[in-house]
Amino acid sequence: MSSQKGEVTQFVAPLRGRVQCCRRLWAAALCLAALLTGTPAAAFSFADVQAQAEALAEKPYQKPADDLPAPLANLTHAQYREIRYKSDARVWAGAETPFNVGLLMRGSVYRDSVKINEVDASGVHPITFDPGDFTYGDLILDPQVLSKADFSGFALHFRVPQRVKPGAKPPTPAEAPTNDKIIAFQGASFFYGLAKGQTSAGAEARGLAIDTGLASGEEFPRFIEFWLERPAVGDQVMVVDALLDSKRVTGAYRFTIHPGATLKVGVRARIFLRDYVSVLGLAPLHSMYFYGENDRSHDPRDYRPEVHASDGLQIQSGTGEWIWRPLVNPPRLLTTSFAMTNPQGFGLMQRDHNFTDYQSLNPRYDQSSSVWVTPDGNWGAGRIELVMLPTPDATNNNIAAFWVPEESLKPKQALDFAYRLEWQSNGAMTRPPSSWVTQTRVYSIRADKKATETGFVVDFEGPALIALGATTPVTAIVSSGDNGEVTEQNVVYNDVTGGRRLMLRLKRVDEHKPAELRAYLRSASGTVSETWSYILPGS
Repeated sequence: MSSQKGEVTQFVAPLRGRVQCCRRLWAAALCLAALLTGTPAAAFSFADVQAQAEALAEKPYQKPADDLPAPLANLTHAQYREIRYKSDARVWAGAETPFNVGLLMRGSVYRDSVKINEVDASGVHPITFDPGDFTYGDLILDPQVLSKADFSGFALHFRVPQRVKPGAKPPTPAEAPTNDKIIAFQGASFFYGLAKGQTSAGAEARGLAIDTGLASGEEFPRFIEFWLERPAVGDQVMVVDALLDSKRVTGAYRFTIHPGATLKVGVRARIFLRDYVSVLGLAPLHSMYFYGENDRSHDPRDYRPEVHASDGLQIQSGTGEWIWRPLVNPPRLLTTSFAMTNPQGFGLMQRDHNFTDYQSLNPRYDQSSSVWVTPDGNWGAGRIELVMLPTPDATNNNIAAFWVPEESLKPKQALDFAYRLEWQSNGAMTRPPSSWVTQTRVYSIRADKKATETGFVVDFEGPALIALGATTPVTAIVSSGDNGEVTEQNVVYNDVTGGRRLMLRLKRVDEHKPAELRAYLRSASGTVSETWSYILPGS
């Protein structure tokens, strides 16, 4: 971070939509015109987006037009979901590339227009909005209203290549490989990905976080324009460029998207400040945590044992220490941070993938993806900040995590940074190499008539503990903050998992204030677990 043999691969393509036919004819005409005039098409590059971002930062901020017609703005979430982009109208739907793009209409909470362009060898081509490219389910909407809708974002789909032996008959369209959605950009600078086979999104990402968690209020930057670079035949990588704008920051972003069992997205960014920012959050992640095994205060009338898209913040510090902080739904805003230099990674993870722990059929929280951030290069000194907001239900993304550089950026100054995002399924999740926390359970203990202590049951599992067996002594190194005293601790062998169970009791000095706890396991040979780092919210 700095300032300043035997088989061929064949794709089975559906019938080409009229939009793609027109686009190809237009591109062919442009190429012919260039040949006749001797003028080649202008090349487009990420440097063009950077130049736009820099020029935009020199101009006063312009708020987005509040021009979404009321019939669209007033749609409920369920009604909005009935609006779908036709599969045969997708960008590159009839092309011999595994990627195609479904466009998303404005409506409900998605009120801002975005410009979307296709980039190919002949240049940049704006994609025009056509209400006829959408289906509307049971909705009845006036054509005049729909003509003013415009785009709010897009979803990228990927067809897994079909392996066909030489001489064999190609599969029919019905036998074609599935066309999975892998990533979507919609709303402010938010985007989310899906690992292969996943149907429920977990944690989301966004371009930038500004003053998240501050009493003064949060600023939400927006991606206002996208450039979709058309992949060549056989390409397994897709590039998307984006222009970001907000009251105090502009930015140029390049997303290099690699589908697979784990969805990998390389992010390269250059941002420019119009004005000072108190908390500049890089590589921000967002998720939902309503309640879990460590929170017994949820409504007993809810049949679901746990409701969350992520259950903890996982960190690998610059020194290599692995840290796990379970999430909570606090009674009031709760912000904590982890200061370090050159972090190796962090992410909002869903470690629990057992359906019986959720009992939710829609959404499938047991299938929620985890998102892991790996910095590209040294990010220097700073902190990983975790913001947890109270939520009364599962409709709010009340969890945020991001990196805050120690050095403040000044107006007119540019900042370059890059990182990799990975949307991971349970089988491919980034974990500490030794052992990790699989569950944290919290309960109350009446110590005497006046005082109540808090009990913790923390289970650790992993190869380091299994290798020790049942008889090797393992101890816990436990510490607490100023507002707590550990009155009891014990480590026992867990003969169900082959791991260890740590049991603690904590007495708080002031019940109205949060209390911090840290613990990790050691044997005679050294540390054998990650660090469990818990914050108990105040009452």
